[in-house]
Amino acid sequence: MKRCAACLLFLSLILNAVVAAATPGAGAGLDGLWKGALKVPGGQLEVIFRLVKQSNGGYYGTLDVPLQRVAHMAVSVDLHGDTISLFAEEAASRFTGQINIDGKMLAGVWKQPGYQVAMQLQHAPAVNAPGGKVRLSPPYREEEVAFSAGRTERLGGLLTVPAGPGPFPAVVLAADAGATDRDATVGEYRPLGALADYLTRRGIAVLRLDGLPVDPAPALPQRVADIQAALNFLRTRPDVDFSRLGVVGHGEGGNAALLVAAQPLAPAFVVTMAAPGLSGKALALAQQTAVLRAMGTAPALIEASLLHQRNLFDVIETVPDAAQAQAMVVNMLRQRNPAMDTATALASATQLTSAHYRHFLAFDPVEKLSQVTCPVLLLNGDADLHVAPEPNLSALAKGLRGNKRVTTKKLPGVNHLFQADPQQWPLVNGQPRETFSPQTQEIVRAWILQQGKE
Repeated sequence: MKRCAACLLFLSLILNAVVAAATPGAGAGLDGLWKGALKVPGGQLEVIFRLVKQSNGGYYGTLDVPLQRVAHMAVSVDLHGDTISLFAEEAASRFTGQINIDGKMLAGVWKQPGYQVAMQLQHAPAVNAPGGKVRLSPPYREEEVAFSAGRTERLGGLLTVPAGPGPFPAVVLAADAGATDRDATVGEYRPLGALADYLTRRGIAVLRLDGLPVDPAPALPQRVADIQAALNFLRTRPDVDFSRLGVVGHGEGGNAALLVAAQPLAPAFVVTMAAPGLSGKALALAQQTAVLRAMGTAPALIEASLLHQRNLFDVIETVPDAAQAQAMVVNMLRQRNPAMDTATALASATQLTSAHYRHFLAFDPVEKLSQVTCPVLLLNGDADLHVAPEPNLSALAKGLRGNKRVTTKKLPGVNHLFQADPQQWPLVNGQPRETFSPQTQEIVRAWILQQGKE
C-alpha cells in the first residue's frame, strides 16, 4: 500500500490478499494491465489488475485501487480455458470473467459477501520502466537541487523554472503521507508531476521534494521542517519572487503546509488539497465508515468493524509499553481475522503501535490555525472517500475563521487523488488515462497568480 499509510492502514487489513500459485498451463496474452470500474452504491472505484506470466506457466497477479490508495496487492490467479478468476482471499472478494475473442476484454462478475455486480476489464500493455520512455524536453528549465534540512541527509528535489529571467512566483509541493517519489506516483498516475508541469508552463516555478526514509520520530514535525528548509532554499534564488513564495500541500502535506504558515517566516500563501480537518482518530473512523458503505457492507458489519477499530485505538493510546501494545494488537488482529498469519499481524501491529501512528491518532489539524494569517485556498473533491469535504473542509475553515483571506472550494466529481471524473479522462491508445483534474489545475494557477496583486 502506498500513500496515506496512517489513515488507510485498516483498509489494507480488510482488503489485503494472499499470494497464491497460479494454475500451470495458463494461456498467453494476459500479461499487462486489466482495468475496470467497480460500481458501488453512490459511485464507482477503478480497479487495476496486473498480470505477469511466470516460468511455470502460471500468473502472478496484483491489484491496484487508486481511489483507495491500494497498490501492488497480491491476488491469486486461476485460469481454466477462457475463464479467469482473480481472488482476494482475506477480503473474500473475487472477480470471475471470460476472455473475449480478441483477448482484450474480460466480462464477468465481482463478488463479495452480500454484494455482487457485473464488471468489465479492458486490457492495456504493461508500461515500460521510466528509463525506457521517450520524453520530449519541456519548455522550461529543470534543475536537480539539494540543500540542508537540519539532519544528516541533504534534502533533494526537482526545481522547474519557467523560461525567462524571472523572478517568478514559486511553490513547494508537499505530498501526502507515504508518497514514495517526488511525483507522488500511484500506479501510472503522477499527480504532483502533472500539477508541477501545468504550473511551470504557465509562469510558476515549482519545487518537488524527494522522499526520505521515515525515521522513528513522528513524521509530521519532520515534514514541517523539510518544507521550511525548502522555502529557505528558494528564498536564496534570484529567479524566485520572495514575496510570492508559497506551499501547495496534498493530504497530510496540506496540514504540514498550514503548520509552516503558523511559524515565523511564513510562506506568502498556502493551498491545501484534501487536507484533513478532523483528528487522526476521527478521520480513520469516518474513512472506514465511508469505504464500507461504498462497498455495500451491511450496517451490522460496519458497526462491528468500527467497534474493533475503536478497541484497537484504545490499546494503542493507553498502553505506553510498545512491546506489550504490539502483542495485544497482534492478538486482536488474529482473533478478528483467523486467516491472518502471524507475520502479517506482527507487521501490521508494528505500524499501528509506531510513534508515527500514535502521533497521527492524536494530531489535531485545527489546533494552531488561529496563527495562520497568510492567504489560504482550501480544496476538496466531492468524490473523496478518504478525506470527505464535510466535515473536513468546514473544520479547517472554522479553525481559520480569524483569517479574512481564506477561500474554500468543493470540486465536483474529483476524488482524493484529484483525478477528474473517469468519464472526462482522455483516451490514449484507445484506453482511458487517469488525469489530474483540469478544473483543479486552473483554479490553483489562477489563485496563485492573483496573490500579491490585491
